Amino acid sequence: MTLEKTSEQVVRVVQQAKEASRRMARATTAEKNAALRAIASSLESRGHLILEANAQDVAQAKSAGLSSALIDRLTLNDSRMAEITRSVTAVIDLPDPVGEVIRTIERPNGLLIKKVRVPLGVVGVIYESRPNVTSECASLCLKSGNAVVLRGGSESFRSNQAIAAAVQEGLTAAALPPAAVSLIPVRDRLGVDAMLRLNTLIDVIIPRGGEALIKKISEESRIPVIKHAKGVCHVFVDEDANLAMAESIAVNAKCQRPGTCNAMETLLVHERVAGVFLPKAVAALRKSGVEIRGCERTQAIVPGVAPASEEDWGAEYLDLILSIKVVPSFNAAVEHIAHYGSAHSDAIVTNNTEQAERFLREVDSAAVYVNASTRFTDGFQFGLGAEVGISTERLHARGPMGLEELTTYKYVVYGSGQLRQ
Repeated sequence: MTLEKTSEQVVRVVQQAKEASRRMARATTAEKNAALRAIASSLESRGHLILEANAQDVAQAKSAGLSSALIDRLTLNDSRMAEITRSVTAVIDLPDPVGEVIRTIERPNGLLIKKVRVPLGVVGVIYESRPNVTSECASLCLKSGNAVVLRGGSESFRSNQAIAAAVQEGLTAAALPPAAVSLIPVRDRLGVDAMLRLNTLIDVIIPRGGEALIKKISEESRIPVIKHAKGVCHVFVDEDANLAMAESIAVNAKCQRPGTCNAMETLLVHERVAGVFLPKAVAALRKSGVEIRGCERTQAIVPGVAPASEEDWGAEYLDLILSIKVVPSFNAAVEHIAHYGSAHSDAIVTNNTEQAERFLREVDSAAVYVNASTRFTDGFQFGLGAEVGISTERLHARGPMGLEELTTYKYVVYGSGQLRQ
């Protein structure tokens, strides 16, 4: 299909979303919650259809030779379908941010000025692999009064269509426009190219996916982009760490679900504890199936560790692969994170309060941790409900993007005839 033909299809979809956004902006909290309840019901009743579509996607992904990590991100089952439904219903209980008065200013001339939350408008989300993103983004955009245009990866095309159909059925049942959740109807990258040109119809683009996708969108988009870039996450085991705690945190951060952006990719270990810590920690990681790549000092401490290359330090494996580096100091660990990290999630394990506070101040990431796994960088785990992703940007939104981050604000000014002199 040509770009021109694709553009015609995409423009039609996005124009309908733009019209729907005006209705969504004035929808009441009760209307939006009713829609979310109807969507959850529709997801349950259509669950078998969604799983059938997903099975076709998974079979095609396997025949195409996609990695086990990507197939894991793609795969749905009964428990994950239950999670999808729960994530939608959880948004019902979250406070509606639209109309919230952020600040009130009373001027000497009698003007009353209020800074009020309003929806962003039309949100474009471009993502890969994980079909649950479809329902999560839909529910959050709806509750925050937005319309959303979704463009999932080609590998999850059938799954996304099935989930979007359930969402639109729920919207229709609640008398809200089904176009408020729209799916780009083409599989190839021409659909992305067409979306990125529609700066008069789409208000913001949120990309979630691999480094190549993020780079393409950032360079080519005519629409403001909130990047959800790769997660090169670190755990630093300080010389004053509880080593048993450090081991359990490292195993959890790497192994609990390695195909996620908040999984640890590099383990940094202070040289004063490396000789004691690494043999046990590596044994535990290997028991969970982790391939270890290490610096020369790591290789000297633990037999059979493959050498880590320069590329390994900046790699987002999204798999059971881990790079390990022994560092001579706290400063060296922080410098390594600053140089190779992606400003996503980084942790220190230490009993030294001063070192912990320094780490929190000096590591410039969206989420920084003391004595906890990086796997908690997640909307639900932070108590924010579902999220559209983890922003690694500094402007507008950073970290888990929940309801508040899907709004902007305007100033509402009340007067009684005031004139500027």
